[in-house]
Amino acid sequence: MKEGWADFREKRGDIVVIAIIYPLFSLSVAFASLGGVPLVLFFPMAAGLSLVGPLVAVGFYELARRREAGLDSSWQHFFDIRHSPSFGSLIGVAVLMIMLFGSWVWVGGAIHDAFLGTVPPKSVGQFLHQLFGTAAGWQMMIIGNLVGFAYALVALGLTWTSIPMLVDRPVDGATAISTSFRAVMANPGMAARWGLIVAALLVAGSIPAFIGLAVVIPWLGYATWHLYTRVVDRGALPPIPIR
Repeated sequence: MKEGWADFREKRGDIVVIAIIYPLFSLSVAFASLGGVPLVLFFPMAAGLSLVGPLVAVGFYELARRREAGLDSSWQHFFDIRHSPSFGSLIGVAVLMIMLFGSWVWVGGAIHDAFLGTVPPKSVGQFLHQLFGTAAGWQMMIIGNLVGFAYALVALGLTWTSIPMLVDRPVDGATAISTSFRAVMANPGMAARWGLIVAALLVAGSIPAFIGLAVVIPWLGYATWHLYTRVVDRGALPPIPIR
């Protein structure tokens, strides 16, 4: 995390990029998946956006890769990943992550309907009363959080090192994903700590109105790159393409 923060401090101008991209990307994913955001799905949607957060950090992985290689790492290279031979595989993993996000929000809505019914609340106050003032609301939150935790584990295994690897090396999506899951299994304590840190920073950055994510996302992006370089044996992978 310290190295990621050092990278962020050196490249503070990139805040402008992420401040624009992240809200637009998040809203696009939400509306594409749901066709709108009903009140009862707001929390599953907000919590589930962390499932697609690594996609937004792709540009920061590229900047970190270029900086490590001694290349120009100004923000103009943020989208250079499109020139990578792994770009097609990255798109495939991105689709998989968006599908995971969409399924989580759908499951969250189904859990709500199972406990609180299909009639939408008339106001935020009524919705909060249903959540915290009824036994069914508490049961729904317990089950929902347990299911959400399972989704978080899947997302952690799927993306812990796979996205940085696709930025760094000319590998296919299956290789990147399988390597990521093996890295999690080989380093369960480190992966658990990382997951908690990411969750805490994303929650903090989302208050208020997602403004703090302009700092959190690039910080986590750079830090994830340094994590990847330590966890994965890059020498066993194909050479880095020059771009």
